[in-house]
Parts: sequence; structure tokens; C-alpha cells
Amino acid sequence: MSKAFDVVVIGGGPGGYIAAIRAAQLGFNTACIDAAVNDKGAAALGGTCTNVGCIPSKALLQSSEHFEQAGHHFADHGIGLSNLSIDVPKMLARKNTVVKQNNDGILYLFKKNKVTFFHGRGAFVKSDATGHEIAVTGDKPETLVAKHVIVATGSNPRALPGADFDEVNILSNDGALRIPAVPKVLGVIGSGVIGLEMGSVWRRLGADVTVLEALPVFLGVVDEQIAKEAHKAFTKQGLKINLGVRISAVTSGVKSGKKGVSVTYTDAAGKEQTLACDNLIVSIGRVPNTVGLNAEAVGLTLDERGFIAVDDDCKTSVANVWAVGDVVRGPMLAHKAEEEGVAVAERIAGQHGHVNFNTVPWVIYTSPEIAWVGQTEQELKAEGRAYKAGTFPFMANGRARALGDTTGMVKMLADARTDEILGVHIIGPMASELIAEAVVAMEFKASAEDIARICHAHPSLSEATKEAALAVAKRTLNF
Repeated sequence: MSKAFDVVVIGGGPGGYIAAIRAAQLGFNTACIDAAVNDKGAAALGGTCTNVGCIPSKALLQSSEHFEQAGHHFADHGIGLSNLSIDVPKMLARKNTVVKQNNDGILYLFKKNKVTFFHGRGAFVKSDATGHEIAVTGDKPETLVAKHVIVATGSNPRALPGADFDEVNILSNDGALRIPAVPKVLGVIGSGVIGLEMGSVWRRLGADVTVLEALPVFLGVVDEQIAKEAHKAFTKQGLKINLGVRISAVTSGVKSGKKGVSVTYTDAAGKEQTLACDNLIVSIGRVPNTVGLNAEAVGLTLDERGFIAVDDDCKTSVANVWAVGDVVRGPMLAHKAEEEGVAVAERIAGQHGHVNFNTVPWVIYTSPEIAWVGQTEQELKAEGRAYKAGTFPFMANGRARALGDTTGMVKMLADARTDEILGVHIIGPMASELIAEAVVAMEFKASAEDIARICHAHPSLSEATKEAALAVAKRTLNF
């Protein structure tokens, strides 16, 4: 017998579980379907972000940062250490504990908000006047009927043609989080967020890391001035970054029971090179996850890239079927998915859910961290928009000096006529936290002068944001 709900969410990642909670808060009888399991076979809500993405990568980044500080910077503070070592299995166990805490936290939130959870894979069966029928396959098969369906099935890592993931030698983001010992040589294909973060983790722990990037520029989506600063910082740390390469062959020893990977590529100068590495992380983007959804059964339209086609309100081609997160257009960011999930639940309730893509922040959790919101300088130039720019280096910030971390800067871009903030770009300590002030400012259409006139605590890293705002008007006080 079918179980009826007002709202059924397919997918328990950031977009899905948040949409389910918000729908339940608004009074809807809500269910969420998710098939993920942990290494013990138990439900693992939270999607890619919680299980094999944002959360575990940050746990490893924190562990590796402690190791880096202990090995290279504690002496500056008068702290002496000897026989420094890293216990990789213990580090991975801590990471798994952090992940499970988040998994359990979502299950608790479902109980708190009275969201019914079905552990299994959800797929459309049919749609008619009574609603949308969804089959749940798993340990306990179920049939659900919903007035509204929110699809939040996320994305999967894109494999390099001819080099499928084996998660032993050739690794996706999942395998990159499970390397059992520090590799002597680590290869990374792709210099995006995942590639740089995972490359940074294992470089700090002692791996010789080489990054191979097909594009001729480094971090092309980042403001060019910030990207150049990042390239300089990462190269100084020991990351070997090769731009403009063309991969011709990837050979893994896993089929023959051997360890290691060989990558043949042509460098930017046209010379053929070979990289022999213990492990290879492939980080060349992600693809929407619609396999098994049975979208065709209800006429759900996919675009030419496999994304579910939606309008500005996240409505699909099927009445009362919505889609959010990585499976639709827009940046593949957990917080973007969350905002869409909330907005859709509120639209179902007749409210006016709101997502402003221009104020969605981006963060790369390397060291130094990189964060930005709004437009880059190159985008403003291409648009022909008159603007003013102000920068302030962390080397002139008292708190950064005290922390011993003075790499980077804050950069602010404002309209030349109105002074409205158009973009803020940060590379340096705690950039991931500092960017929030810029997001709030831009959401309220603040001017650079507004930030310049606000009192910031001293000494604090946030003073660099104030000084960058002052620099827009060429009146910095501390540089």
C-alpha cells in the first residue's frame, strides 16, 4: 500500500535534507529518501558534502595543517618538538568520526522536525492527477505518493576518459580521502577546488605533489590578481603546478595487482613527459547524478549536459516536481544547494523563496585560504563597467603578524559612480570566515564607504576588509 506525503525529497545531501526540514517546518507531511551507507552499512545522510566532500576534506586539512605547523612553524613560537610523526590510520579514523557526527546530526534533525526517512534509492514510477508515485528500493521496499517532489540527487565525479576510477591507484574525491599511507609521489589532474585541497593535505604530510592542469591559466574562475598570489604561495610550499598540459595516456597497475600510476602528457612547450606516481587524484569536475531516477517515466526534461532543466524558481518541466543543488544549473556548492532547498520549500508553501547567485560565496580551503563573492576584475573589464579597486595586504595587519600568517590580501571592487560593492576577493588567513561580511554587505547593496565607516575590532583580521574598503577611495590608514 502506498504511503502518502505532501512533499517527498529524493536525496539527503545539503539541498535535500535542508529542503525536507524546511518543508516540515512549514507544516507539510514530508519524507526524504537517501541510499548512502557508511562503512558499516548504516544510513549516511548528508550526501557527497558530508560523506566524501566538504566535511571529511576539512577534517583532513585541519589535521595536516597541525602537522605542518608543528614541523615548520612551532619553533618560531619557542616550541620545540622532536621525532614528529603522523599516524595516518588515526587521522583517517578522526575524519570518519567527524563524518559520523554529521550523519547522526541529520538523523536527529529529521526526528526533531518529524521528517520521515526512507533508506533506499528513490525513482519515479508515474505521475497522474493523484500525485507522483515513487518507488523506494532497498532493504525495505516502499511505494510513496507525493503532491510535490524535490529532486536533490547531487553529482558524481567526472572520470578521465580511458582512466576509470579504481579508488586504489586512480582516485576520485572519495579515494583521495582514504589513502592509507602518505604516498611518496602523488599526481593530481585538475587544479580546481578538490585537486588543490587534497593535494595540499598530502603535500603537508610529506608527499611530492605534481598538479597537471589542462587550462593555460591557474584558477581561471578566480580574480586574476588573487590567482597569481595563490600560484606563488602554492609553488613556494612545494606544489608543482603544470599548466596547459594535454594528457595522452594513464596506466594504472591495479589490474595486474601492482601499485602505482603512469601518466603520459604533453607540457605547455609541446614536450612529452611522463609522471610516475603512487596515486593519482583525478579532479576534472563533476556530472549530475540522474542515473536510476527514471526521469523519462514522468517526462522530466534533462538538458544537453544531463542536468535537470529548471526555471529560475527551480521548477522542472513536470508540474509540482522541483530540483535543486548539483543536479541543476549553477555552481556546485553545498550552501547554494541549501539556499535552493529552503527557497523551494517556501515556494511550495506560497511564499517567496529567494536565492541571489551573485552573493553566493566561494571558498577554497587551502593554506592560504581563498574566498570570493561577486564579480572578478576581469569580468568587470569584459563587461566594460567602470569600477574602482582597493587592496590591503595581510602583511600590514597586526593580527596576521601575531598569527604568523601574513600571506595574501583583501581586494574590494566597487562601482566607479555609485561606490556599490561589486566583488570582494580574499586570499589569506581565515578567508572562509572573512568573506561573510562581504556577502552581507553585497546582499544589502552596501558601498565600499559603508564598510570603510564601520568600526572593526582591533587587532583582527577583519580590519583588512575595512582597509581594502578605504583603499577603494585611496585612503588606507595602515599601509
